[in-house]
Amino acid sequence: MRALLHTGGEVLGITCEDEHLASVVREAADGLLVPFDESEVSISVVVEKDHAPFAIDRWSPLARDAWHRDGAVVVHDVCTSGLDLHARVADGVPELRFRRRPPPKTRVAGTVLPARARLLVRCVLLQYPALWWAGTRERVPLHASLLRTGGHDFAIGGPSGSGKSTLIAAEVAAGATSAGDNLCVTDGRVTWGIVEPLRLEDGNGRRMTHGRRECRLAGRIPALVPDVVALLARGTPGRSDATPIDSRSAGRQLAASTYAAGELRRFWPFAALLALATGAGPVHPPVAAVSRVLADRAATFAVVLGRGPAGRLSQLVTPEEALSA
Repeated sequence: MRALLHTGGEVLGITCEDEHLASVVREAADGLLVPFDESEVSISVVVEKDHAPFAIDRWSPLARDAWHRDGAVVVHDVCTSGLDLHARVADGVPELRFRRRPPPKTRVAGTVLPARARLLVRCVLLQYPALWWAGTRERVPLHASLLRTGGHDFAIGGPSGSGKSTLIAAEVAAGATSAGDNLCVTDGRVTWGIVEPLRLEDGNGRRMTHGRRECRLAGRIPALVPDVVALLARGTPGRSDATPIDSRSAGRQLAASTYAAGELRRFWPFAALLALATGAGPVHPPVAAVSRVLADRAATFAVVLGRGPAGRLSQLVTPEEALSA
């Protein structure tokens, strides 16, 4: 398989010689793979069918199960995904090569928790490379959903399980557009979505973690410029409500939910190892600072969702409220 995927403001050039992993890539790309064009590639991702270990003779240890030499790094069982990684940057384009070599412990974990294992592979092959390379363009990852509705662009933050995906699905069904359901990257102004399927309790696709199933995210756009930041929280039974909050609190909550997100738990060491070995990208992305910049230029709201159907975000935070905030 050879294809391109536009995600997080990057263009991944994907070459996959392993048919099993090719099926994982197709699922994760949510129907957005396009024909391969070398001239468009900003990140090269190659999955080899070779199962031999990458050579590390005379390489220097970088961390546990990681070695580096001449600007390249090899990591065994990267992010406990069952994949070995060889990464380097050549002529300004990062090349990440993977081989499927799960150690016994990882193989057992994949058998016991197959959905978790599948999500880890998707992260390592598609999401984490885009998030890491975005750091070279002064963009940071955020655990946030992105929505265009009612004449406004929303960045929707909040802890996992707070209702972001449900709100996105309701809005898209009513004709809104979304740049991403779960993860994104931002420079504090433009915010690009990370491509992945929508996961809902009433989805109709593959069963994933936390009792959710996947489905296609319709109405997807590559990026938007948020002028409203909404921070979600679950409340008690009753009416949902939105209240203006100060931008400092909003930026702090955006950053905190990003660091607390399980989806990014393994990203931080992944990015740090690649940054140390290749010299590209920040060792630690300035998430808090950029979150504050994003919040400072937007109308900021705390949205408490009552138990039960949440309704539509565009009915909780109206365009008039956003303009007067």
